[in-house]
Amino acid sequence: MKSKNNKWIYLLMVAAALFWAGAFIAGKISIKEFSPVSVTFLRFFFASIVIFTLLVYKQKDSWKPKKEDLPIIFMLGLVGMVGYHILFFTALKYTKAINASILAATNPLMTVLIAGLIGQEKLSIKKIGAIALAFIGVALTLTNWDINILITMNLNKGDMIMILAVFCWATYSILVKKHVKNYTPLFLTAYSFITCTIILFPFAIAEGLFDAVALASKNAWIAVLYMSIFPTVFGYLIQQKSIGLIGPSKTSIFINLVPVFSIILSITLLDEQFYLLNIFSGLLIILSVYITTIKLKD
Repeated sequence: MKSKNNKWIYLLMVAAALFWAGAFIAGKISIKEFSPVSVTFLRFFFASIVIFTLLVYKQKDSWKPKKEDLPIIFMLGLVGMVGYHILFFTALKYTKAINASILAATNPLMTVLIAGLIGQEKLSIKKIGAIALAFIGVALTLTNWDINILITMNLNKGDMIMILAVFCWATYSILVKKHVKNYTPLFLTAYSFITCTIILFPFAIAEGLFDAVALASKNAWIAVLYMSIFPTVFGYLIQQKSIGLIGPSKTSIFINLVPVFSIILSITLLDEQFYLLNIFSGLLIILSVYITTIKLKD
């Protein structure tokens, strides 16, 4: 009976995956008119207002951080929000949204790999095999199935930057997992957003934020506001609700829909060219994520 009552959360998670996929499209649009620093600042400035208001409402007696909380809050904001998103938007300047979304799908595997290397998680033979399978998919995506590109190391700069972005997000995920016992996910997320906004404000100003804001087109503003609200706030809230109702394993399955939706949206809205062989590359990565997050119980 419980499962039937919770069927609506599956539809919401599909919507969340669509929101996250849309971030690749919106990022590609916004980066044409804003610098990576400015667009990251604007995204989290607006998102911080919403998520902080929610934090105060939900945790009336425990929303204020203590002095000892500041180092972890700063580290999460720096690595997960500043680091990942500046690299993410920089990558979108040089590569297609399709490539970025396929490479971003490796995040769960990168998280498992880093956690295993630092001794936080056991790296079994099956997990190593799944990670190796995924990196075959990554290599095929980076080279667009042209072995000469790999031999000459003439790789797309944007794709390489996106891999660094994934590394940052995986590191952020490990930090959150380590400290989530002491804080609520909402608390960590809200202050990560705020930290990112504070850190980037002087850099955005130095880069000419006000001029960029004044000259930005309607499409650029729609893209920024979309990223601030739908993938950043709504996506987060749906994911947290889903984890509470159906658990983290079932929730994580829906992340595999992100590159699928991104490919469809990129072709439809950005007129990006898509090669059928890339379907195989993406499927390798998705299969590897599924094996790692669902099938492995060790």
